[in-house]
Amino acid sequence: MAKNLVIVESPAKAKTIEKFLGKDYKVSSSFGHIADLPSKELGVDVDGDFTPKYIVSSDKKSIVKELKALAKKAEMVWLASDEDREGEAIAWHLAEELDLKDEKTKRIVFHEITKTAILKAIENPRKIDYNLVNAQQARRVLDRLVGYELSPVLWRKVKGGLSAGRVQSVAVRLIVEREREIEAFSPVRSYRIDAEFSTADGSSFKAKLPKNFDTEDEAREFLKKNLGASYSIADLTKKPAKKSPAAPFTTSTLQQEAARKLYFSVGKTMTIAQRLYEAGRITYMRTDSVNLSNDAKAAAEKEITKSYGSEYSKPRNYKGKSKGAQEAHEAIRPTDMSLHSISGDRDQERLYDLIWKRTLASQMSDAQLERTNVKIAVNGKSSVSEQFTANGEMIKFDGFLKVYLEGTDFEDEEQDGMLPKLSKGDNLDNNYITATERFTRPPYRFTEASLVKQLEELGIGRPSTYAPTISTIISRNYVEKGTIDGTERTYLQLTLENDTLKDQSLTETVGSDKGKLVPTDVGLIVNDFLVDHFGNILDYNFTAKVEEDFDDIAEGKEEWKKMMKDFYGTFHPQVENVQENADRESGERILGDDPETGRPVLVRLGKFGPMAQIGAPDDEEKKFASLRPDQQLHLVTFEEVMDLFKLPKTLGVYDGEEVEVNNGRFGPYVRLGKTFISLPKGTDPLDVDMTLAKELIEEKKKADAPIYEYEGLPVQKGKGRFGPFIKWNDMFINVNKKYDFDNLSEEDIIELIEVKKQKEIDKLINEWPDEGIRLEKARWGRFNLIKGKTKVELPKTTKAEKITLEEAQAILEKKAPKKKTTKKKKTAKKKTTAKKKTTAKKK
Repeated sequence: MAKNLVIVESPAKAKTIEKFLGKDYKVSSSFGHIADLPSKELGVDVDGDFTPKYIVSSDKKSIVKELKALAKKAEMVWLASDEDREGEAIAWHLAEELDLKDEKTKRIVFHEITKTAILKAIENPRKIDYNLVNAQQARRVLDRLVGYELSPVLWRKVKGGLSAGRVQSVAVRLIVEREREIEAFSPVRSYRIDAEFSTADGSSFKAKLPKNFDTEDEAREFLKKNLGASYSIADLTKKPAKKSPAAPFTTSTLQQEAARKLYFSVGKTMTIAQRLYEAGRITYMRTDSVNLSNDAKAAAEKEITKSYGSEYSKPRNYKGKSKGAQEAHEAIRPTDMSLHSISGDRDQERLYDLIWKRTLASQMSDAQLERTNVKIAVNGKSSVSEQFTANGEMIKFDGFLKVYLEGTDFEDEEQDGMLPKLSKGDNLDNNYITATERFTRPPYRFTEASLVKQLEELGIGRPSTYAPTISTIISRNYVEKGTIDGTERTYLQLTLENDTLKDQSLTETVGSDKGKLVPTDVGLIVNDFLVDHFGNILDYNFTAKVEEDFDDIAEGKEEWKKMMKDFYGTFHPQVENVQENADRESGERILGDDPETGRPVLVRLGKFGPMAQIGAPDDEEKKFASLRPDQQLHLVTFEEVMDLFKLPKTLGVYDGEEVEVNNGRFGPYVRLGKTFISLPKGTDPLDVDMTLAKELIEEKKKADAPIYEYEGLPVQKGKGRFGPFIKWNDMFINVNKKYDFDNLSEEDIIELIEVKKQKEIDKLINEWPDEGIRLEKARWGRFNLIKGKTKVELPKTTKAEKITLEEAQAILEKKAPKKKTTKKKKTAKKKTTAKKKTTAKKK
């Protein structure tokens, strides 16, 4: 038995560390937190001193039992969870739950999982830092108080199943306020003047007028002044300039840059970074420090000199802007600077490459540039005071640009290009001049990357909170990723070429929100309710101040329970007041009266989402219709709502079955009996007639027709949410890019089916056919217990091969949905019967 037990959070981390330690060390994983607040109660002593009640969840009991047994046998227990506040809290919970004695417990931390770092940590152990533990407790308890008390208010006053949170609600507020800025925006038109000139040797370059014209008439008049004009270089200046590299990555800047350059979501970036860290490839990925250690800077200098030459090396120190940044920590960097790339998972390769380039570039020389500014005089028949300008940029020494250039969220500005050889007084030929109608742009909707940037600038949340915050507001349906491609807008372009002035009407796409964060109706209503009644909690300054308080607690400057008491003392009475006195909020808008019945037409948030209604709340003959996915409560018009009530529309009968067109949860469709066919993108269901419906039905039949028969069963193919697939024996089999989906051969189909069959065999651990129960391997090392439509996910620690039928049935029994009581129905039936009897007696 090993003398030393090392406990880390993840099994991948344990596996890497075990390589560096000898046989005297056993490394085990706690699989994250082993204790937390209970899920079905507040779990905080709000009537006393705010002591939290921590429990070990059922899926962690076996882990705790196993770790406790290992700890008893070990001479020394090393708590090696991550170096941040969450990691410190994990170490504390382990010490508490495993009953570890101080004299046989040591806390170690390291910023990277390398042999040097691990051995150094063991040589320099410390005690648990209770200031860090208390900072984590303060965040956890405060967020529990806010979420636990605000969510029931939303259930009563807005809609069931909603939730609120200190950081998530502020993030939604940012997105809602940005959306309202966009809706209130009125574009202002102007005319931009661009030109192309050429030199005596035929080299051409572009220039522009520094100012825009407000009207078409002004722009047209300027072009007329250029009829028959000549052009010359009035002035030319050259100035040296330089560009400096960006600092190494923090959590926030890594999330932003991975979104810009690799198109990763914030959550995906953190998952991949976690794996790189656990594999010992990069340093700890939750940090707001831009520091690099002296060893890291020396390693970077060595690699830069070796790969690019000493002139490219410039060791630098960076200072972070983040409030409360933990400067003792390091930025995110490779653990081995000489490792330019890694092999394996493609996404890990790409993220590692980004981190390596950013780190190395941060220690490289400035790029030396020469910027040229040219002014071009107009010598026309009419007096022209305006001059064209052209800007050029030449790289004299590339420096860090040899490796890396930081991206930006919105690249509107045209980049300066190269200019041909020019001299003051040179005459130029004009190739053309254009006056293009342009419109001012509304504020940009947030992307995940720009939202993270905004949250960080406001001091809201910390590195570890951004990914779960964005994930939560999307999963709660407060915000969604936009899917609108935009609309076409016509604009005018006037062109002067060869002394001829001509007009041209062009089109552009505006208003695209693909992948941008757009608030839903639920998000808008919840935000308005919370801002109206809990504006202090959703205040940006308050949220940032709370983060500063957590930092003070971490430094031992503030007592965390006092902070909770001060907060709850004003927050709880506010909640009770709103619960008692606030009006119910449903986003209701009355749009007008139904021309047929005279009843009110309104839209509101219903139990199943945004809906339209004809009739007052107490009207027994109310009519309802769901809003389409592209319609919003605060924007939909009376005419659009009345169109909703024209659906469903019966078109006729085809193949002996009724054909109907309607709107559904995922968009408009045609229905033939029990077959649903989505309408092509952009098709209005009210425009669908029987002819189009027949075409769609026949296309669907053709698509669903078997393409092959295998083992006596048909093979069909189709395209779904996750790409192309074939279906055989009720199995959906993804068809990857290795195959030509449009021309699948017999061999391709057989190979796809056989590979899938083998995968199904490989993942099956046990099966009880008579009871219809299967136990299978699942993702991330977990297991699934399945019976019919009931599926229970079991943790990694489950001894799956030892589960008996009785145990499986017991687990499924707990998960099975409870039968709904029929008491209310019976009561209602009794009342109806009694009413009938009373009526009969009266008669």
